[in-house]
Amino acid sequence: MQINCHLSRLIEESAKVYGDRTALIYKDYDHKQWVKVTWNTFHKRVTATSLALLSLGIKPQENIAVFSQNKPEFLYCEFGGYGIRAVTIPFYATTSSAQVSYMVNDASIRVIFVGEQQQYDKVFSVLSICHSLEHIVIFDKSVKKSDMDHISVYFDEFLRMGLNDDSLLAEYHRRQNEATFEDTANILYTSGTTGQSKGVLLLHSQYHFAFEAHTKVLPLSEKDIIMNFLPYTHVFEGAWTKLCLTCGATLAVNLRPQDILQSLKEVRPTCMCSVPRFWEKVYQGVLEKIENSNPIQRKVMEDALKIGSEYWEKYKSQGIPAPMGLKLKYEMYERTVIKLLRKTLGFDHPNFFPTAGAAVSPEVERFAHAAGFGFVVGYGLTETCASVSFDHFTKKCTMGSIGRPLPGVEVRIGEENEIQVKGPTVTPGYYNKDNETRLSFTEDGWFKTGDAGYIKDGELYITERIKDLYKTSNGKYIAPQLIEGKLTIDKCFDQAIIIADKRKFVSALIVPNYKELAVWAEAHDLNGLSNEELCTNERVRKFVYDRIETLQQDLAHYEQIKRFTLLPKPFTMENGEITNTLKIKRRVVYQNYADLIDKMYEE
Repeated sequence: MQINCHLSRLIEESAKVYGDRTALIYKDYDHKQWVKVTWNTFHKRVTATSLALLSLGIKPQENIAVFSQNKPEFLYCEFGGYGIRAVTIPFYATTSSAQVSYMVNDASIRVIFVGEQQQYDKVFSVLSICHSLEHIVIFDKSVKKSDMDHISVYFDEFLRMGLNDDSLLAEYHRRQNEATFEDTANILYTSGTTGQSKGVLLLHSQYHFAFEAHTKVLPLSEKDIIMNFLPYTHVFEGAWTKLCLTCGATLAVNLRPQDILQSLKEVRPTCMCSVPRFWEKVYQGVLEKIENSNPIQRKVMEDALKIGSEYWEKYKSQGIPAPMGLKLKYEMYERTVIKLLRKTLGFDHPNFFPTAGAAVSPEVERFAHAAGFGFVVGYGLTETCASVSFDHFTKKCTMGSIGRPLPGVEVRIGEENEIQVKGPTVTPGYYNKDNETRLSFTEDGWFKTGDAGYIKDGELYITERIKDLYKTSNGKYIAPQLIEGKLTIDKCFDQAIIIADKRKFVSALIVPNYKELAVWAEAHDLNGLSNEELCTNERVRKFVYDRIETLQQDLAHYEQIKRFTLLPKPFTMENGEITNTLKIKRRVVYQNYADLIDKMYEE
């Protein structure tokens, strides 16, 4: 059953149906246990948030901001805003002070909710240059406020502001009755790999259409337990979470990203959306476990994954019956080795696990399907309210594709093989940026994704990011993401960025996985070296060179890395080198490491 009403009423209508069933769970770290929040309690807190916002004078379609990591309070505020027709603008918990001030001023925000000390400190530090900001509401009661602070309240104080006021309650009901699907629900500021962030407008109508379309092809139900791992600010997690709520599923809110592996074992979810990097880490962990097993266990585990991969890729994904011998062997492994593997990771009750946000390597995709995770590969953008396409369970799935278009969404291939999208889920444009809006659409109204691809047998494939397609000085075109993906799938490499544009050959800046490198170094009598010393050690460089050669052996000669530089420290958000969604800002990295890059091209 799906309750796909206007988001201003979703929690209220769901509470009428589900009552004292569990809507949310989250971990209480003080008592080391997961705490339940019923649908009725969820509804009460959302309503209290709506009334408190009204007490602060928030007007219809006024912008409010939530600057926090994932917390139940984040959801109370978002839906509380919807309840009075406010527009919610989520900020990533790691957003810099400069970006906070930019977004607050751009959107004329008067009220901002902050999660913990780090977010509070950043907001308070820019208060003097954010002239619209009047109220700060703090989720975490342990946050220490500045002695100069006269505008902040804690969330429990805030919730009491609108209680027992009949006029506010009447206004709340009036706003709900006046809400339309053409109202703006969110403004999501894109991370901006090349320049200043743009605020993507998302209407209630986009969500409404997307929810109905997804449930036509995804088997979500009130029986599902959903692990919320990605930030709610990310359109993938934000839209996915709302979709799950329309289906009555229970949300498990992972408060600390670094605890996700432990949270999975404690909650054992049926679904979780994630980016491919998460599955790369899982894959690397399983390979390491296999490598450290005794010869008999290693052979059994390797054979189980090989059989699982063959069963899915050649038969199940194509809707073709598998040969009896292969089917029986797979079922035997599925009941034993594969089942045990999933249980060890916390995935012993899988329904399906969507992944999107970057390219998925063939090795990871084969592994995920072989292990029976119900892996769903998809593609989408903030501007399309997440999904453009994804694997449909009832139709053929081909390795390497990014699925079939969401029902009701049109996809075509335009100039330069660009993937272009049209439909009810596409944004009307960017907040306060008419020129950028105009440039993002074709003359006949199709949104230009900036990604190149093709369609074959109804499935969509992505080949490269058009803006990131490099041309060497020899006239050869290079897709850097393809090469970078081959490196970062290896457990010895943490980050990599390719250099090739207008250069004679391909080079790379590489951040090793220093934990793995330290293990190798100790085994080769090089323990005790600093990261800087490891980067310049000739034996280490030879080791890295050999791994690169193995990983890129199927690339064309002109695509292969000829020179590389090892970096002792990773690219960071603090240095402006990666976005909040962990995408590398190429332009910034090229500027920061210009001397090292130029040195690789010296004769």
